[in-house]
Amino acid sequence: MGWHQDAGQAGPLAGIRVIELVGMGPGPFAAMLLGDLGADVLCVDRPGGPEGAISPELDPTRRNRRSVCVDLKRPDADELILRLVESADALIDVFRPGVAERLGIGPDECIARNPRLVYGRMTGWGQGGPLAADAGHDINYVAVSGSLDLIGRRGEAPVPPLNLLGDYAGGGMLLAIGVLAALANASRSGRGQVVDAAMVDGASLLTTYIHGLRAVGAWQDRRGMNLIDTGAPFYNVYQTADGKHVAVGALEARFYWNLLNRLGIDDVDPADQMDQTTWPAMKIRLAEIFRSRTRDEWCALFEGADACVTPVLALGEVASHPHHRHRGSFTQVDGVLQPAPAPRFSQTPTSIRRPPPRRGQDTDEVLLDWGLQAEEIVAARRQGVIGS
Repeated sequence: MGWHQDAGQAGPLAGIRVIELVGMGPGPFAAMLLGDLGADVLCVDRPGGPEGAISPELDPTRRNRRSVCVDLKRPDADELILRLVESADALIDVFRPGVAERLGIGPDECIARNPRLVYGRMTGWGQGGPLAADAGHDINYVAVSGSLDLIGRRGEAPVPPLNLLGDYAGGGMLLAIGVLAALANASRSGRGQVVDAAMVDGASLLTTYIHGLRAVGAWQDRRGMNLIDTGAPFYNVYQTADGKHVAVGALEARFYWNLLNRLGIDDVDPADQMDQTTWPAMKIRLAEIFRSRTRDEWCALFEGADACVTPVLALGEVASHPHHRHRGSFTQVDGVLQPAPAPRFSQTPTSIRRPPPRRGQDTDEVLLDWGLQAEEIVAARRQGVIGS
């Protein structure tokens, strides 16, 4: 049997089967989320498939699934996928619009084979629209969504938020939610459907509240001039004496008063907190104060202060933070530090049951588990449809 950690903690999606047509970025992240929740995720790798910055067996977003290696361009590869679809509850398609159809495994073919199937589609621009066929990356999708323009300091260019907003929050997370919603509907109606998840839609959705602020005049289209975009001195990041940083989020009046009190500032009226004419000078003053001590000295000073001041931790520091240690928020799998599955469930706890697989390492085992006969597997290998 395969590797297991905390065997028996199957998660709330135990019994749900998901096929992942492997790509990069948001697709694997969505599949990881479903796998962490207990789904039996089968990743369909391709010979010479997409290469990330790390090898597949070290990529933590590939955890909690098994792998088969299928050459989707071979004759009869479509029939193999459709045979798997017969036993699946959901499928994740990460190809550009029209590619799955050309391969004979589009939603029409798959849902015809299994009417209960949820067919989740992950693209940057969506299945339709003027940009649907265009290439793009996270930075392009968040740029068009309006979210990129929000991030950065006054007088500076927008700052790309890594690939967190497009690929993961606006892409993979949105796809996982869509698949879960469609699975819930299928359990009631007996009918599957297509989920069209686009990163540009998801990144736009994340700005909903900002649109509300803008509509009532509480947000201006000038970067670094608003309450939570580094415009305010009490919602900002400050460098400390050791070159590290602290994050200050003292938005509410009581937190702001606590901030001033711990900093020893007694000549500022807390009632003037929202007077934007005072913000530039106050930012300069706070920056000078925070540069007078190290990050950890400030954290010790603010412990228990209820002033919303925290350290800005590097990735190499997070696992040792007392709060994360208490909650077990991080774990190591085969020497790779990574976030543990989230959220937590009282009755169906989640776990990392399998490490990331090498391409095709589970081919025979998983095909038998998913209902293929031994002679079908032999024939598929002979035809070059599947490989090691």
